[in-house]
Amino acid sequence: MNDNFSRRMGARVHGGVRGGALHLSHLKVLRLAAPVRRALVGALCAWWAASGAWAADVAPASGAHVASGAVQRAPVHPASKPAASGASAALGAAPSHAASQAASTVAASAASAPVHASVASAASGVAGASGAPAASSAPSAPSASAALAASGPPVLTLPVHPALTPEEATEATRRALEMRKVFARDVNRRLRVPPAEQRAYGVRLQAALEEKDLGALAGEFVVLVDRSANVQALFIYFRALPQDPWLMIGASPVATGRPGEFDHFLTPLGVFEHTPMNMDFRAEGTMNQNNIRGYGRRDMRIYDLGWVDGERGWGKGGYSQMRFQMHATDPDRLEPLLGIRHSKGCVRIPSTLNAFIDHYGILDAEYQALVDSGRSLWVLHSDREITPWAGRFIVVVDSERKTRPAWSPAPGSKVRAKVPAGADTAD
Repeated sequence: MNDNFSRRMGARVHGGVRGGALHLSHLKVLRLAAPVRRALVGALCAWWAASGAWAADVAPASGAHVASGAVQRAPVHPASKPAASGASAALGAAPSHAASQAASTVAASAASAPVHASVASAASGVAGASGAPAASSAPSAPSASAALAASGPPVLTLPVHPALTPEEATEATRRALEMRKVFARDVNRRLRVPPAEQRAYGVRLQAALEEKDLGALAGEFVVLVDRSANVQALFIYFRALPQDPWLMIGASPVATGRPGEFDHFLTPLGVFEHTPMNMDFRAEGTMNQNNIRGYGRRDMRIYDLGWVDGERGWGKGGYSQMRFQMHATDPDRLEPLLGIRHSKGCVRIPSTLNAFIDHYGILDAEYQALVDSGRSLWVLHSDREITPWAGRFIVVVDSERKTRPAWSPAPGSKVRAKVPAGADTAD
């Protein structure tokens, strides 16, 4: 995307603009008596301030990305409901309960964080046709951003799943683990993580969830990212019961935030909820000013996690608001660089992994709840095969490894030598 354009359009992206200022010279107030003039001017100023604040708070995000060729416009006729039949054994035979419990989670989240819900939904738009620039800092002026910052992070609610008998849990685990075969078939950039490391990262995942009172999470897929400079990897995990260990489905190289340059954030740590309150959108696939497709090829999905507090990687450091997203990157020029820190703060993932998460709804529990309630979401493909264990959480940790593990190799010197100009400013 065109980052300079996005920064110039920042006020529009972050929640609307007030529009043209009111010029008193347009009004014939000079013919009125002074007291009447003052009263009229005061009333007009009060009206203008109120209407301007309202516009900044509730106006939907503008088409800055659309204008710059970064996102795909919503079609005139929304897509039909996604198919839930499933093509593989991993999808079709298990009891589906993700949608019913997701509906209660959406309601609980909305009740616990009303400011987050109203601001985020207004900024992202119900149709998801436009999005804020990835990993960009929020302006200080708009009241919407100020309200979001003051509200703090949204409260995360533990999803409620139907209780399973030991036999049902065993069957659910067996079927969920069949997604390993699908992952190996569909995702071309994979990491061969040793069993001991898989267990170790499962422990890290559990610790991060417990910090957010989500230690009993089970019955759905979870995405884990290690932002360590010596790892740069994403893992997908599952367990059927809270007392079970987390089991890895697959792993791929990623690129997270690279500090040391203006407007570059460290990828934030913590647990982040993938929710329609920050509606996803899709890449247009066009080139930016550096001839790079920052969001990847056309139709790649951008998983929007909303405004979060990000640690600045430039100047004196500190924290400020950044738009956190997980998305694909240029398949020809930047995807070979996955495995090193190379973004402005977002998580770049392989295009085939993007399609895998999208097609099987790995993180779509709350999106599917809207579909099941009768909503039609253009961002969801009609031919998707959503898993019965759709989740909603992306967890980011930092293992702080001092050396590079053999199972997570860095890009070779030949690849690094071909890094295009402006490659780290693509998101």
